[in-house]
Amino acid sequence: YFLLCMLAAIDLALSTSTMPKILALFWFDSREITFDACIAQMFFIHALSAIESTILLAMAFDRYIAICHPLRHAAVLNNTVTAQIGMVALVRGSLFFIPLPLLIKRLAFCHSNVLSHSYCLHQDVMKLAYTDTLPNVVYGLTAILLIMGVDVLFISLSYFLIIRTVLQLPSKSERTKAFGNCVSHISVVLAFYVPLIGLSVVHRFGNSLDPIVRVLMGDVYLLLPPVINP
Repeated sequence: YFLLCMLAAIDLALSTSTMPKILALFWFDSREITFDACIAQMFFIHALSAIESTILLAMAFDRYIAICHPLRHAAVLNNTVTAQIGMVALVRGSLFFIPLPLLIKRLAFCHSNVLSHSYCLHQDVMKLAYTDTLPNVVYGLTAILLIMGVDVLFISLSYFLIIRTVLQLPSKSERTKAFGNCVSHISVVLAFYVPLIGLSVVHRFGNSLDPIVRVLMGDVYLLLPPVINP
């Protein structure tokens, strides 16, 4: 339940960082945001997304311990360890993305200042610059791979071990119960990572897409997980 509380808190913070401006845009046609506010929003979106990814990894570890080593669950994931996981997630997500605002501020921007989404993303703001953005691209990809890539890898490994353990259970009812305990977490993982992957693909290969489709996909990425998360 502590991990679920952390997930809910992160979702609330992520929604708070974007929803006021999105509502102002769609309801009142407020299309402007200051440069500093845009950078701040960009940092919180990326940092909070990284923190949520870490929490999802911790929840996968929780499922692994509960199913593969049930007698050790209370000892391994006690309140102290859970609190430490929360602190590690917070520090990890924040530290990795602190350089992004600094990398954006070093850029020089041209007169084009129209973003392709209803909120500020690093890759979106970066495209408006006319100076060299290679350091931004390299650091952005490195941070994503070290956070999201590593998390996806270990989540997949956890479920590989879970599936292997469950298939060894003698009773069909036990296997069904074990898989049922994982359904909600798998749903949350898919709701978080699938829109994220789709948004990344759109940014790199979706230049021919209608701008409205791009905006809607970006909004789905941020709004879908908080809506369906437990």
